[in-house]
Amino acid sequence: MTALYPIYQTAASARNPFNGFPRLVTNLFLLAVFLAAASASAQEGRPLRAGYTSISGNMTPLWAAREGGYFKKYGMDMEVISMPSGNEGMNALIAGELEFLAIAGSTTTSAAVGGADVVALGTTIERLVTSLMVVPSIQKPEDLRGKSVGISRFGTSIDTGARIAIQHFGLEPVKDVSIVQIGAMPSILGALRGGRIQAAILSYPSIIQAKREGYREMLDIASLGMPYASTGITVRRSYVQQRRALVTNYVKAILEAIARIKKDKAFALDVMTKYLRTKDKEILDGTYDVSVTKYLKQLPFPTAEAFRTVLEELAEVNPKAKGQDPRKFFDDSILRELEKSGFINALK
Repeated sequence: MTALYPIYQTAASARNPFNGFPRLVTNLFLLAVFLAAASASAQEGRPLRAGYTSISGNMTPLWAAREGGYFKKYGMDMEVISMPSGNEGMNALIAGELEFLAIAGSTTTSAAVGGADVVALGTTIERLVTSLMVVPSIQKPEDLRGKSVGISRFGTSIDTGARIAIQHFGLEPVKDVSIVQIGAMPSILGALRGGRIQAAILSYPSIIQAKREGYREMLDIASLGMPYASTGITVRRSYVQQRRALVTNYVKAILEAIARIKKDKAFALDVMTKYLRTKDKEILDGTYDVSVTKYLKQLPFPTAEAFRTVLEELAEVNPKAKGQDPRKFFDDSILRELEKSGFINALK
C-alpha cells in the first residue's frame, strides 16, 4: 500500500514530525474521488473491516465486539485487523481499506489538522495509559540525558507519551533525549532488551512484562491525570454521511462490548488471551485491571478537554494545530442519539 500518511524518518522530521503535511493534503484531495469510487466498489465484495493499532489492553472493546458476536447481532460481517502502528492504520482508513479504526485521538487529530477526512466518534480511554520504562542504571531524571527512548512511530500517542515524559523531567525531547522509531510494542521491548535503546514508552501488557524482566517504571504517564484523547473510534466523515445507520450499528456493538467486559471479567480475559496471545495470569489480570477496570469509560463520549490536550501537544510540532477548536475533531452526535433513544441506559 502506498503511504498516504507520513512515516517520519529524518533528523529534521524528528524535530518536526509533521513536515510534509501540505503536500500530503494535496495528494489526498487529488486521490479522493478515485479512492471513494474504488473503496465503494471493493466494499461490495468483501466484509467490513475494523483496524486496531496496537496489541494492548486498550483495544479490548473492539476485540470483544468481534468475539462476543455483537457485530453479527447488528448485521455486520466484520473483519478485525491488526495494523503495525497508528500511522499505517490511518493510511488504510484514509485509503478506504478500513471502514473503522481503533486508534489514539492524537493520530486522528494530526491527520485531520492536515486535511484528512477523518473524525473521532468516541473516546474509550481518556488517559495516556503508558509508562516510561528504563534500564536499571537510570535512577534519576538527569540520567536520561544523552540516552534514547524507543517509540512506535512519530506522530502517534506513544510519541506524545515520550515527549510528555521527557518534558516532565525538565529535559528537551530530541535535544537532550533521542526519540527512536522502533515499531510495535514487542519490537520496542526487544530493542530495550538488546540495548539499542535505554528507555521506552510501553503500554499494557508490555509494561508488566518489562517490570518482570527488571526494567524500572520511571513514570506512569496516566498518573499525571492529564485528560487526553487516547484510544477511540475513528472513521471517515464522508463514510458517516453515506452510511450513518451502519456506523450507528458499529457504535452499538462497541457499547455492548464495553458493557459486557466491564461486567464479565472471565469473558474479557478469554478475549485478551486470544488477541494478546498469552495465557499468563499475571499479565492478563494486570492488563484487565488497568485497561478495563481503571481506565475504560463505560460511556465513551469524547470531551473537548481531552482533545484540547492533544491539540496543545500537537501545536508544539505543527503550527496548524494552534488555536484550533477541539470540537472540530470529534462528532458525538451518534452517541447523543443513542443516549436519547434509551439504548445507552438499557446497557447500565
